[in-house]
Amino acid sequence: MVQFRRVTIGDKPLVDGFVRAEDSRSADFNFGNIYLWDTAYRQFLAPCGGRLLTQLKYEDKPFFAFPIGSGDIRPAIDAMAEHAALEGWPLRVRGITDGHRELMEAAYPGKFAFTEDRGCFDYIYEAEKLSTFAGKKLHGKRNFCNRFEREHSWEFRPLTPELFPQCMEMLGAWQREFDVPPPGLEEEHGAIIRAFMRYDALGLEGGALFAEGRCIGFTMGERISSDTFDVHFEKAFASIPGAYPMVCREFARQVLARHPGVVYLNREDDMGQENLREAKLEMRPAFLLRKFTAEVRA
Repeated sequence: MVQFRRVTIGDKPLVDGFVRAEDSRSADFNFGNIYLWDTAYRQFLAPCGGRLLTQLKYEDKPFFAFPIGSGDIRPAIDAMAEHAALEGWPLRVRGITDGHRELMEAAYPGKFAFTEDRGCFDYIYEAEKLSTFAGKKLHGKRNFCNRFEREHSWEFRPLTPELFPQCMEMLGAWQREFDVPPPGLEEEHGAIIRAFMRYDALGLEGGALFAEGRCIGFTMGERISSDTFDVHFEKAFASIPGAYPMVCREFARQVLARHPGVVYLNREDDMGQENLREAKLEMRPAFLLRKFTAEVRA
């Protein structure tokens, strides 16, 4: 039986090996997100052959993430099923993409029922388009950037630890703008703090937008596959016209300059929030990366 253990920062080299083998565009399968959101999902890891098993809590129920890596998935799925049976849990697997679903159905014909998780779909964008907002469909974003550049003395700086205090001050002011905090705000705040604390160790990259010398937005993420960069966080003052599009555009330019092989930016999911969904769709994603949950059929 495999032995699970809690996630630590020391697990990055181990997990990175499985992430490289998987080479997925999904935001679920990179060490940054695993580590940053661990306080929310309480994750345990265990290697199993060429694949990584991840046990987590979601909405206070036990789940497994799809076992990323390479090779036959059956030993990993069987090990997850054995562990779930010993704990008295139903076997439930989250973060399943269309490709993962095909693997599971081929290995276990008819065994699993798959439920679409619309709120967990990743929004995947062409990095080049976000770096310019070129084209008729994005002219509104481009106009906001033009207005911002006319009205402000601004600069976009690569994110370094020296800028963290100003970003934290900006984050606090941004959070105080909400009369009613949106769902998940506290968990996200904790994840951002962990990102600042382990920024270099996690290999994160980011940028901060300044206007008249004041930080008005910041963003950060990491490269997650051969052609995709994952944007973990993006914050800006909505009360400043153009601040959000500027952070998005300038970070896309920075990513492309540093990573010539990147084609896509994964701007993650909408958490089922209608206003966030509308905002992400307005940015014209190249495609949505579908996700499913699998359970053993009765």
